[in-house]
Amino acid sequence: MEIKREQDEELMKARHSLAHVLAKALMELYPDTKLTIGPAIDNGFYYDIDLTHSITPDEYDKIEKKMKEIINKGEEFTKKVISRDEALKLFANNEYKTEIIKELPEDEEVSLYYTGDDFYDLCRGPHVDSTRRLQNFGYKIHAVNGAYWRGSEKNKMLQRVYCYAFKTKKELADYLKLVEEAKQRDHRKLGKELNIFMFDELIGKGLPMYLPNGFILRRILSDYIMNKELSKGYKHVMTPSLGNVDLYKTSGHWDHYKDDMFPAMELDDEAYVLRPMNCPHHMVMFKHSLHSYRDLPVRIAEIANDFRFEDSGNLCGLERARAFTQNDSHIFCTPEQIADEIKGVISLILEVYKDFGFKDYTLRLSLRDKNDTAKYFGNDKLWEKSENALREIIKSTGANYYEAEGEAAFYGPKIDVQVYSALGHEVTLSTVQLDYQLPEKFELEYIDENNQKQRPVVIHRAILGSLDRFIAFLLEETKGLLPLWLAPEQVRVLALTDRNNDYVEKIKAELISKGFRVTSDIRNEKIGYKIREALSMKIPYLIIVGDEEENNNTISIRGRGFENKSGLLLSEFIDRLENEVKTKKI
Repeated sequence: MEIKREQDEELMKARHSLAHVLAKALMELYPDTKLTIGPAIDNGFYYDIDLTHSITPDEYDKIEKKMKEIINKGEEFTKKVISRDEALKLFANNEYKTEIIKELPEDEEVSLYYTGDDFYDLCRGPHVDSTRRLQNFGYKIHAVNGAYWRGSEKNKMLQRVYCYAFKTKKELADYLKLVEEAKQRDHRKLGKELNIFMFDELIGKGLPMYLPNGFILRRILSDYIMNKELSKGYKHVMTPSLGNVDLYKTSGHWDHYKDDMFPAMELDDEAYVLRPMNCPHHMVMFKHSLHSYRDLPVRIAEIANDFRFEDSGNLCGLERARAFTQNDSHIFCTPEQIADEIKGVISLILEVYKDFGFKDYTLRLSLRDKNDTAKYFGNDKLWEKSENALREIIKSTGANYYEAEGEAAFYGPKIDVQVYSALGHEVTLSTVQLDYQLPEKFELEYIDENNQKQRPVVIHRAILGSLDRFIAFLLEETKGLLPLWLAPEQVRVLALTDRNNDYVEKIKAELISKGFRVTSDIRNEKIGYKIREALSMKIPYLIIVGDEEENNNTISIRGRGFENKSGLLLSEFIDRLENEVKTKKI
């Protein structure tokens, strides 16, 4: 591990050096450029600049060529330390650098790095010794976006020049292939092509609307997880999508979360908000009835609509939206039942992942940040108790896990299931949270075997998490090639000629009667055109019938993987479909 860390440090040092090369190139090409900051990042680096001229993609090659010239000169990176006053004079014409310098203590020295003799930049370093060290690196400008100075909308909009950078040109080429693959898998692209969902500014930013194909997919997922939950003893409920502000003051969300909520609506001398989560509603629902220890655990589940006012810059299709639907549940149990209940949740998660073919995942024990306890509520004793409980439960399962400080919910620690996507990204799909805090805030009670009032413990859990984010993940994992049991349209029946239209409709009716989702295409179009259009919709099976099939009462099919079969009986094909759906074949 130490070797890898050193290698990463060397790579980041080189990327930082390349950022200075980019800055010098920009200054030579556009002399009125004002430089701000240029850090190294995970896949390369960027530099924020203030420039009246807007850099366009057709200028990228010119900038990269200038960078190459600088690199090939073998210019040295040299450090120079000056006083704060000297630095202020040196950068007197650059208000961005001046602002940074003025924030330093008055007695602190300032370091500069020269690239050659004629270019310098405010920088702590470190850098490679010479640009010659960068000759074998692969780098490429891939975007120029707007970025506010220091990320504040109150400040001026700058241009952020993004570059990929890797140790070799081959590594860069491999990464560019991955980027292109990501574009093809982007759920926003697939969602549009497959008529899954849409957005419209007239409706509002971050507010998805599901088209018929998307609604079918949502319904399948909702029915699937609710049936799983029913088999595990869950009771489904329905609660309002808004609540009184006092509800969130009681829960603690108002103090810790209100900046992420939609503004309160003042009505009839009361204030209401769109709910960002469902736990407060479920707490009140549990409190509504008297509970004996014999009643516990109580497992409340809901497919619930929630709303969060995400910053517009963070919105990303279904992955990050302002309206979303959670597969949510709260388990109210005794302390003695915690281990079995959480193990049961983990077992359900793994059962679901098997159905969807997810194999590459690990558990993350998400803990609070002990150095920043102000953003969490509750006391240290309860936090330590719940964190230790989750740790022991994970260990008892024998599952692989790692710990992550600062990733806890503000009311308690959690177990997150981190799934690794086809593109190598780590995505949190499912979560289990242990909570001693909300039962205290809502004064929840049950009667124990000694007829004494006791506090229950609450386990928050989401298996599919946000249905919207889960759909985004599925589309990207499968490239839109959803398995038969999930596909909004499972079969399309195509007619070779108008003479076969009645036979097509007969086949369609038979398949629909068996519960399959089927459409037909009897348009007066060439069969090649109809096939291409159906394939673009990523439908699992096409049935193609002409005179031969109709005369012999058979069908021809075209399936995924270039499968082509003729002379099949419809009954044989129905058996195949039923088996694929029953086994949830991937």
